[in-house]
Amino acid sequence: MPFHPDSPLARLMSTLPRAGQVQWIGLRPARDRPMLEMPYADASAGGGLAGDRYKGGSGKRGLTLIQAEHLPVIAALAGHERLLPAQLRRNVVVSGIPLIALKARRFRIGEVVLEGTEPCDPCSRMEDALGPGGYNAMRGHGGLCARIIEGGRFSVGDKVEAL
Repeated sequence: MPFHPDSPLARLMSTLPRAGQVQWIGLRPARDRPMLEMPYADASAGGGLAGDRYKGGSGKRGLTLIQAEHLPVIAALAGHERLLPAQLRRNVVVSGIPLIALKARRFRIGEVVLEGTEPCDPCSRMEDALGPGGYNAMRGHGGLCARIIEGGRFSVGDKVEAL
């Protein structure tokens, strides 16, 4: 954090009085394949999610998250009435907690401890998934990448809590 830990801005940035909640979980079994909606996922420390094509890939991107509150915004900007979570190709949809506040912080979902690493910027595939302008519709709303610190299982309905 670029601010002194005792500064008023640092205190504001670390204030998360409510937990979020997992709304949806999806796995990408292979490149160019549809996401599979799942009731739970098993995460490996330093790796990824069992059954996801990125398992064992970059430790900085063990899984990807997006805010449920951003889906209607992305839909509106892309000219759609609504979007399904699988169209955005993120592993976890959460509600009730600002994901950007979890960047460079540890947080828990179910048994799993994660660390927010970097924004999850959209890729060019969003043009195919959402139509012309899909890439730009997701800019600033792409979510967060996270490293898996402690593995385990998490499920739809689990709390998302900053540690």
